[in-house]
Amino acid sequence: MKSQDIVPVVASILVIILVAILEKQSKLFAAITATMPLTAPLALWIVYSSSGGEQAAVSKFSLSLLLSLLPTLAFVVTVWLAARAGMKLAPMILSGYGVWAIGAAILFLLRKSLGLA
Repeated sequence: MKSQDIVPVVASILVIILVAILEKQSKLFAAITATMPLTAPLALWIVYSSSGGEQAAVSKFSLSLLLSLLPTLAFVVTVWLAARAGMKLAPMILSGYGVWAIGAAILFLLRKSLGLA
């Protein structure tokens, strides 16, 4: 197996363990750990390596990463609002993913219509 296949799995497991430990000490640090950028640097590494470090490819991918934060932010806001409304965990997560999917579709369609996809 390549390190590009193993590193994301190991990093994910470590983050889950760290969040479980930190959650008992500080909800804020647990949340910061849960939202720290892990997959973005790994994805950048893959794009950088596969493109031979080509600036245009890395720059285009970085812009896509930036824009893709918008549906993720919408997911988190939706989950927060659902939690405040007293929803159970499964409906909170499902509503968050529903909003995320709509946001991702809108982002994809906008980029496609502007010729940026």
